[in-house]
Amino acid sequence: MLGIGDAEHEESAPGAPTLLVSKLACSLVGKTQTIKILPGSLLHRAYGRHEVTEQFACNYGFNSQFRDKIEKGKLKITGVDPDGEVRAVEISDHPFYVATLFLPQISSAPETPHPLIVAYLVAALALPTPAKKKQSS
Repeated sequence: MLGIGDAEHEESAPGAPTLLVSKLACSLVGKTQTIKILPGSLLHRAYGRHEVTEQFACNYGFNSQFRDKIEKGKLKITGVDPDGEVRAVEISDHPFYVATLFLPQISSAPETPHPLIVAYLVAALALPTPAKKKQSS
């Protein structure tokens, strides 16, 4: 998708030459942060707002050296922190590909499900089901 064949994650391949996901300058474990959401994105449609507050449990994130490259492809940056650091991305022509550094499941409960979990389920239910195979008698 980005044309980076040797892209790696620093946690699993710390010595790799191309770290698309790298250690954050400051850990977000146990932190809550405001996220600015790109209008028209899946995130925006799910929340119905331009800004949300979410909880994090991560030490790794998107390597900003690749920001220009990512913004030219189908993978779109749709959520950033107040400093403009990437916190969420989406694939623009996919029914529901959303990747976040925050964890929607932390603030979700059966009686009050998180908006992203609801949006994911709605998107899944809207997908066409595979054609049923005819059973031979």
